[in-house]
Amino acid sequence: MQILVFGAGAVGSLIGGLLARTHAVTLVGRDPHMRVCEANGLDIRGEITEHQTLSGTTTQTGHEADIALITVKTFDTMDACTALNSCEIDTVCSLQNGLTESTLATELNAPVVAGTCRYGALQPRPGVVKYTGQGKTVFGGYTERAGEAAECVHRAFREAGIHSSIADDIRTQQWEKLAINAGMNATTALARVKNGVLVNGTGNELAQAVTAEAVTVAQAVGVDLSLSDVRHELDTTITQTAANRSSMLVDVSNDGPTEVDAINGAIVQHAAEHDIDAPRNETLWRLLTLWERNHH
Repeated sequence: MQILVFGAGAVGSLIGGLLARTHAVTLVGRDPHMRVCEANGLDIRGEITEHQTLSGTTTQTGHEADIALITVKTFDTMDACTALNSCEIDTVCSLQNGLTESTLATELNAPVVAGTCRYGALQPRPGVVKYTGQGKTVFGGYTERAGEAAECVHRAFREAGIHSSIADDIRTQQWEKLAINAGMNATTALARVKNGVLVNGTGNELAQAVTAEAVTVAQAVGVDLSLSDVRHELDTTITQTAANRSSMLVDVSNDGPTEVDAINGAIVQHAAEHDIDAPRNETLWRLLTLWERNHH
């Protein structure tokens, strides 16, 4: 298959590199990473060691692909939609944080598949991605008649040896990931600590409390989410990625914008719509928003 990875940072590059085992993959991202990938291919290190030949480009328009995987930061979603509308794409699949699928479905003509991917990845230098942890990858149709498209994406991953599954209710998987990210990302970003600090003690207590608020909100919007299951998944994710820095911590360390609006901010918004309090999520959201306003 022809696969376009739109937003080839660390996770996007890792997924694209793994898919390049059996598919023709084009990474769309920023230089110098794209320039090195185009010239020399991509080195994957860490849990596996592979070198994959693929295309890397900064050109966002005019592509043709069977599948476009969207891995841009949530605040770049609209720009991605504008670029993708100039491309010939059969299926669009979001592997982003947050709940961006409604925007993709509104702005794009192709079937939209929702996906959750919990791979750990770092980009130590251009042309290299470090594979730091494998989590579950789940797909489900988001728009009408997207069930077949979800099966197509699932098949592409399976053919490349990437474990994935199809969810009967993808919204549950989306909200589970959102709840876990809410507990981990903003907490580690504000405290400037790696994920492993949240394994126990006050860090774990805060992360669990933030996640519990998100579960309450998810249940209010009609998502069948189990608090005990999400608590277990949070602890498992923290343990498996203990040596990692969360993506939000990386953003803060680089003085860049974060995805807090799409994670904790989204939970606060949905909570307000259902007359629910989410004080911990709101505090984290307001603190990081305040930080962003004074750094950009």
